[in-house]
Amino acid sequence: MISQFDEYFTQCPIVAILRGITPKNCIEVTNILYDAGVRIIEVPLNSPEPFESIRLLKSYWNDRAIIGAGTVLSVEDVEQLHDLKADIIVAPNLNISVGHVAKKYGMIWLPGVLTPTEGFLALENGADGLKLFPAESITPQIIKAWQSVFPKNTKLIPVGGIKVSNIKDYLDIGVSGFGVGGTIFKPNYSLAEIKTNIEELIQVIK
Repeated sequence: MISQFDEYFTQCPIVAILRGITPKNCIEVTNILYDAGVRIIEVPLNSPEPFESIRLLKSYWNDRAIIGAGTVLSVEDVEQLHDLKADIIVAPNLNISVGHVAKKYGMIWLPGVLTPTEGFLALENGADGLKLFPAESITPQIIKAWQSVFPKNTKLIPVGGIKVSNIKDYLDIGVSGFGVGGTIFKPNYSLAEIKTNIEELIQVIK
């Protein structure tokens, strides 16, 4: 799974965070994202019926996309996601138990960290990348300092407040990619708005 994640993340360095998505619209929304190049989809578990959305998305996309959950806070969540054959576990925090179970099942694990101490602890326990959250508190200058001490291949992924107007600041220091939520999707956005949002973001990244 990690090789597929690396391939997709290299093709399009975005984890799409679809907070608030529903089973009713998850397929049509992800079709728009997929057409724009996105291959990694995260449904936060504080969305309506998140496990059903993940089940539908996993069945629909199979191995054409990486499908999983965000805001994963417990081992029980990981167990239920494993039953759905989810691929990726993303969290706002560093919970070592969550990470160990995710890695036991061969899932991608991206825990949230705010300090180098948390980051190194996450890597020591099998993290496949570090969700730098909230990115508003971890400026490009801070991330650049992190890059000097973390292993060269560490995926540093800022999440929170990433948008067209500031993404170039992160690109200029060579971050691995981004987790992007409200900039591209909110439950009240029309499909046309989602399409415009993701295309504008992809254009800046390219």
